[in-house]
Amino acid sequence: MIILRILFIIGLWKMLQKSGVKSWWALIPCARNYMLAKCADKEEEGMVLAVTDLFDILASLSAILAIDRLFTGIFTLIASTLYIVAFIYSIRVYFGIIDMYGVQKRWIILWMIFDGIAAMIFGFKSDMNPRMKVPEMRSDSLSVFSGKKAAEMDQGLTINLEDRSVFDFFKKKYLLRDIHMYIRPGRMVLLLGGSGAGKTTFLNAVNGYEKAKAKMTLNGSDIYAEYKKMQYEVGFVPQQDLMRSKDTVFHTLMDTALLRLPLDLTHADLVGRVNEVMDIFGLTPLKNSLVEKLSGGQKKRLSIAMELLSNPSLFILDEPDSGLDGVMARALMQKLRETADQGKIVIVITHTPDRVIDLFDDVIVLAKDSHRTGRLAFYGTIEEARAFFGKERMEEIVMSVNRTEEGGEGKADEYIMKYVEVQHG
Repeated sequence: MIILRILFIIGLWKMLQKSGVKSWWALIPCARNYMLAKCADKEEEGMVLAVTDLFDILASLSAILAIDRLFTGIFTLIASTLYIVAFIYSIRVYFGIIDMYGVQKRWIILWMIFDGIAAMIFGFKSDMNPRMKVPEMRSDSLSVFSGKKAAEMDQGLTINLEDRSVFDFFKKKYLLRDIHMYIRPGRMVLLLGGSGAGKTTFLNAVNGYEKAKAKMTLNGSDIYAEYKKMQYEVGFVPQQDLMRSKDTVFHTLMDTALLRLPLDLTHADLVGRVNEVMDIFGLTPLKNSLVEKLSGGQKKRLSIAMELLSNPSLFILDEPDSGLDGVMARALMQKLRETADQGKIVIVITHTPDRVIDLFDDVIVLAKDSHRTGRLAFYGTIEEARAFFGKERMEEIVMSVNRTEEGGEGKADEYIMKYVEVQHG
């Protein structure tokens, strides 16, 4: 058994080389079957096999280390159940390998009985080669990038994002790629994109909460490199209202002021700033009301007022109108428009853009490409967007870049490519 495992690892090492994958993955217990599945273009099956391998290892370790019998029994039971699943999925992977190498299906017998010997033959036999390498298996996916960085300016927001990635099942997964733009002060910007296009991830990358491989500059200062200084220059209002329900409106704002405003300000200065912000958002009549007694719209105004206290240059809001009726939502957006008119940059996600589109200057459209990576499909004025997509309504634009299985038109790659061409003239 041990000899067969060693032969399998050696053979897989060569097979991975033939498939354009780093061969040292053959040495990693939970990864080797996953990588074999990738070589067979059976990645989903490989994920299942990686999980079953993990439980098998845990069951073995618990037995060797004499861990509590209950845990050993649980792991053994799970591993035994998953063994049947692993057997079925292994057969799928083996057939995938046979198909990839273009050999007769009778090879499945050797793979099922002596996979180590089969791996050695497929790995070392010079006339047995896969018809495709792993990087080529998604050759239909969009791989064009603009590479055109936005110029850094002393005023406004410059975004040069190369990528935002995570590691998922032994591989690098790109959440966002190739997003470059410059936003002038005083602009109110709509952020559009279907579910999973990376809108919230993009906002978190811009404000520095989730750093990407990127350079973000606000009024000439690097948001990432000078994060402690810049964190109060960026106001971020998430979907969830973050405040204590038993505090009053006034005390909520005072606590925020104590945390965010300069330490050399007097108590009178702090109270003055709190009163000013309450006046702007119509919260003065509610100053002594408990947060838990506020309506949804009032809570949202309080959330925004908390961010406005430090007088940030950039406002980012993730669905601030969520749960509000049309009248209240518009009133809130009008307040944001007034904030932008004071020279601030305001970036907003909303699921009902068309009822307030007249308040926005520009629109950013993110879309999932064939790799399911968030890409920039458009950035420009509202009228330019209508001309670019040939759509009048913003919701129609979102539908045009959404995948067909999500009820959209599936034109994301087309518009991403078109925008790359526009950027390069």
